[in-house]
Amino acid sequence: MVDLKAPEKKFRPELEGVRTVAAFLVAVYHIWVGAVSGGVDVFFIVSGYLITTSLVSKIEKEGHIKLIDYWMGLARRLFPIAFAVLLFSAVASIFILPQSQWKQVISEIFASAFYLENWYLAVSSVDYLAQNNQASPLQHFWALSLQWQFYILWPFVVLAAYFLAEKVFGTPVRKTMLGVLISLFVLSLGYSVYKTGVNQPWAYFDTFARVWEFSLGGILALLIPYLEFKKTVSMILGWAGLAVICFTGILLPVSTVFPGYAALLPTTGVILVIIAAENSTRLGVDKLLGSKPFLYFGSLSYGFYLWHWPLLIFYYAYNEVETVPFVHGLMIIGSAFLLSLASVNVLETPVRNISIKQSKKKLAVVLASLLIPLICVNGGWAYYVAGQDEQRYDLEEYPGAMSISDGVKPAPDKQPVPSTLVVKEDLPAFYDKPECFSGIEEEKFTKCSLGDTNDPKYTVALVGGSHSGHWFPALEALSDDMKFEIEIYNKDACRFSTNDFDGLLNESCMKWNEKVIEKLNEEPPDAVFTTANVGTGDTIPKGYLEQWEKLEGITNIFAIRDNPAMEGDPPKCVEQKESAEECSMPRDQVLSEIVPWENTEGIPENVTFFDSSKYFCDDTSCSPVVGNVLVYRDYHHLSTLYSRTMAGALRGPLLETLK
Repeated sequence: MVDLKAPEKKFRPELEGVRTVAAFLVAVYHIWVGAVSGGVDVFFIVSGYLITTSLVSKIEKEGHIKLIDYWMGLARRLFPIAFAVLLFSAVASIFILPQSQWKQVISEIFASAFYLENWYLAVSSVDYLAQNNQASPLQHFWALSLQWQFYILWPFVVLAAYFLAEKVFGTPVRKTMLGVLISLFVLSLGYSVYKTGVNQPWAYFDTFARVWEFSLGGILALLIPYLEFKKTVSMILGWAGLAVICFTGILLPVSTVFPGYAALLPTTGVILVIIAAENSTRLGVDKLLGSKPFLYFGSLSYGFYLWHWPLLIFYYAYNEVETVPFVHGLMIIGSAFLLSLASVNVLETPVRNISIKQSKKKLAVVLASLLIPLICVNGGWAYYVAGQDEQRYDLEEYPGAMSISDGVKPAPDKQPVPSTLVVKEDLPAFYDKPECFSGIEEEKFTKCSLGDTNDPKYTVALVGGSHSGHWFPALEALSDDMKFEIEIYNKDACRFSTNDFDGLLNESCMKWNEKVIEKLNEEPPDAVFTTANVGTGDTIPKGYLEQWEKLEGITNIFAIRDNPAMEGDPPKCVEQKESAEECSMPRDQVLSEIVPWENTEGIPENVTFFDSSKYFCDDTSCSPVVGNVLVYRDYHHLSTLYSRTMAGALRGPLLETLK
């Protein structure tokens, strides 16, 4: 059986040019457009093309792949600048970024250093409690992490194809490899389309949803000798491909529809450029992409991509802005270029010149020496931040809501607590127990019991999503004294409702609601603690009323008015401004003047309401700090400490409901 023809071995300058275009597009879209260009998809297909070409040629010639040599060869090219950017980002973050963002950045530096940033972001993107994470200087490492995972995986794909060809089917190597790659392409693209449809944020960072892009590059590498076109057609295809690459970010909302079918657009553009270059013409796109300026910038494109993003994020943070003027954007691009140039000359080139065959141990030591300072700095930073978790606060000095409910006068001239270092991560204790809550997409139904579980006098069911869940610390503080057990029925991004709020609540939430009602009927508590309305809403939602009606005659409902939502990031604002008043919101913007239950008909007899509004707002404004305590951990969830200080306010009304 005749095998596929091997392509002519030659340097392909147009690929350096494609990298130049992709890197520049990524920066331009990030800095001025505020969108995603699809440039990283260009990198993926180019990597698939080049690595497949190299590995297939090697295994045909030698019959094996020296995995350690292969990976070390890639590491000496990729690690030096990457570790330098990570170290720079760690140090700069300490001095520039607000403390409220430190924990997130520390985690992302560790994830990026070990090329797992894409999975970290995938988990964060679907973790409801982490969805208010801000853009960090490391987020762009998701693409590098995914690419390194491809470099780890691909030799095994080639070896598997070689084994099948030589030992199983007795077929030509390249044809067998083509079959393997087509299979991977179909499987991965199918998975990508499915996952993008049901959970796009996760799919965007999922390695398996991106394998098809690398596979497509490999398929092109195997078929390129057969893709011949007339000169005129080739020229048109090449320029059309470049146009597709450049305008993908304008034509498609990349960050919300990729990968799936949509990512076929930029990858097709790269394919057209490579095919056109194979059939070069005098006016072909390869003449531009292979020109000296494009080649030169292409050699710096990796470093440029690495440097531009942290520079942009630090610009935003230092100047406290969300947009970049044109001239300042040019300065960021120029700085990224100069840093890339310096990084290549000082770090990358010397390390790349170390011979793998002759100095493998030396290379390993050099790479480790670049990683160790990063681990030490980030580890020390993490240790310092972790120490802040152990702080305890005197309620006489930091009374929080007790300054209103009990008239405790807060100590003057105190910085609000908890520290912005820890407030975002300090979640109600039940979130440490997977059996106590269900994630957004999870179908599981959970129930757990906390508080006084030994010999409780009462049982209180805490029911709903995170806006019910953030009241747990207050109930926990009351449970021992009032002798009640807390049964937790919690699901992220869900509400205790029969109505899905025009599709806002997903199908798993609605199924969860059915199971909750069934369970509450089977094992009725003495009271159900839940929210009475949504945000600024001036009525009680019909779906809430219908759920409460199902429990009429079975148990009592204690419905608390929802807290107002602020704007932006209250902990960050309090940290950066001289006075918390600068971070306050006008009351009439975030809280309805009408008490919801006074504007609603058909309220069941079993409901007791609690108006929490005075613990967040005075007559004119709503503050992010009350009684020296940070009220919010993000723009709409209560801090654990402030919730705990609400215990005194809830004691009397809750006891009346339980009797």
